[in-house]
Amino acid sequence: MNKAAERLKCGIITENPTFVQMLGMCPTMAVTTSAINGIGMGLTTTVILILSNMMISALRKIIPDKVRIPAYIVIVASFVTIVQFLLEGFVPSLYDSLGIYIPLIVVNCIILGRAESYASKNNIWLSMFDGIGMGLGFTVGLTSIGIFRELFGNGSVFGKHIMPDSYQPVSILILAPGAFFVLSCLIAVQNKVRLTKLKKAGEAISVCEREDGCATCSNTLCMGKSYTVESVMGIKEKTDKKMTVAKDLKEKSKTDSDKEV
Repeated sequence: MNKAAERLKCGIITENPTFVQMLGMCPTMAVTTSAINGIGMGLTTTVILILSNMMISALRKIIPDKVRIPAYIVIVASFVTIVQFLLEGFVPSLYDSLGIYIPLIVVNCIILGRAESYASKNNIWLSMFDGIGMGLGFTVGLTSIGIFRELFGNGSVFGKHIMPDSYQPVSILILAPGAFFVLSCLIAVQNKVRLTKLKKAGEAISVCEREDGCATCSNTLCMGKSYTVESVMGIKEKTDKKMTVAKDLKEKSKTDSDKEV
């Protein structure tokens, strides 16, 4: 697989910004009350992500390292302003639906994150595909959440009524709490499918070995996913060994108690 195709796969599947990296949660929760809003915000962010990645990559050897973050914000803000005017002029209904969340794309952590971690270190061609992949991944995430919220919360998808007339909409799904509920369910389903595939294939999966959990962990990029990697069989053997040791200790304690009596 060439590098361009790899960037597309990473953005859409492997490193999906919504379901894997959990980035850009503000627009994800706020604008996904319908599928059309989700795809509109996703494609808008995609355009800005592609343009800003290409521009930052082209200027990566010119921008001084000490002022790179302000420079990135100025570049992103310029493209956001252009896209905002285009939406207002040609798609006013979508512009009204997205509202304040269009200018807030300037500080979207997906765009700034890709600028800092990828575009500033790679050529224009790969940076463009990185923007396409991450943008499409974000669009897929927002659209998926919007479809579920609109379907079960309003009985329709993309404005077309789907559910029968007897269906009673779950109105909480189109409110703020519904966004958290739908997002958590989709992430849970994705993780279940992923772990099932890994177990069937006998591949390595991530296991946390910290006794104190995530509370005192400084690895913020992990997000509770992994600290060490072991094979599935290794995990099973380790679990069986712990159970055997615990059983032996219990039997030994019981024997000592009997001797004392």
